[in-house]
Amino acid sequence: MPPDRRADRMSTSKGTERGFPARAQRLPTDLAAVDAGWLQGVLRNRYPGITITAMEVVEIIQGHTTKVRVAVSGPDPAVLPGQLCLKSNWSGSPLSGEANVNEARFYKDLCEGLQLPAPHCFYADWDDDAQGKQGLLVLEDMEGWDGKFGTSAEPITLDQAMRGVAALATLHASTWGDPRLDEAGWLQRAMAPDHAGDDYWAMMADHYDKVNRLPERVAMFPAWFADNPQKLRDAWLQLCAHDMADTSPLCLVHGDAHLGNSYGLGDGGRLFLDWQIVRKGHPWRDYSYFAAGSITIADRRAGERDLLKHYLAVLATHGIAIDFDTAWTEYRRWMVWGLVSWQSNINPKEATLPSLERFCVAAKDLKIDELYDV
Repeated sequence: MPPDRRADRMSTSKGTERGFPARAQRLPTDLAAVDAGWLQGVLRNRYPGITITAMEVVEIIQGHTTKVRVAVSGPDPAVLPGQLCLKSNWSGSPLSGEANVNEARFYKDLCEGLQLPAPHCFYADWDDDAQGKQGLLVLEDMEGWDGKFGTSAEPITLDQAMRGVAALATLHASTWGDPRLDEAGWLQRAMAPDHAGDDYWAMMADHYDKVNRLPERVAMFPAWFADNPQKLRDAWLQLCAHDMADTSPLCLVHGDAHLGNSYGLGDGGRLFLDWQIVRKGHPWRDYSYFAAGSITIADRRAGERDLLKHYLAVLATHGIAIDFDTAWTEYRRWMVWGLVSWQSNINPKEATLPSLERFCVAAKDLKIDELYDV
């Protein structure tokens, strides 16, 4: 078993500059510096005396951050397996640095002792100071498992979605009103006006100006904003204001809980990956985004009420009671998050139109404009 991490944690305040303050060297920003000697040295911050005699790169997966699957020799398999996935910002661009640090803080500061549907992390570290931001994760390599990495273009079945919302309910319930969320000063409040991390429209105004006029998208849009996309922006701002005024308990939210950030386990369960925009907030951001975006339109129409009842039932097993009508209204309201998010998509690995269509149709079916002043 890995050693207890509680003793090696630094303060979770915003001023925390390194995950392991005793580490002398900065984390590398160049993948060329990553070899067996470097890996052994960095791992010894958590596992004193660990030995890595060899490291073979199995696969490099480029993206906003880089994932490097490696085979290592030397460590005690009871401490560290021979197949690992290293994740860091080795893209050459500093733009993903903050998100990378955020995910490393999540694994090191919040995962211990919680029932989170996330891969196991053996080591999490970061640099966060005036010289730059860099995060590092050493994760279990899931490639050889008997499940499947999700992609938003390929919807799952209603039964699989039931398991997915149950995993989200466990995440939300295990952190419901947890004081650790406020103690983690780095953890941002979802939808808050004092940071731009969730306001994709403001960050990517030129992109939205372009995609909001694409004929294939306009044809999908609900009538209430098809001719005036600013009405969707207005609805999003109203959603933010509504959420900030909601005084119900906050919980940990994944923040980007679409199928492409998930893994379907062989036993039917689901893990969520890429915790880079993890937040403290209300659960509907995760729930609505996953529930409406992960199944076909026909399955949503037939099963969305049962899906929500199942989510609420899992919450209830943890002592959290939310009445169906309240939850149903929030489910409808948060379709705006899916509409705005999928309009922002620039990830070539995730097809935009299938997911955008699911949210556009859901917005029409659920008459979400009745919840907004548009």
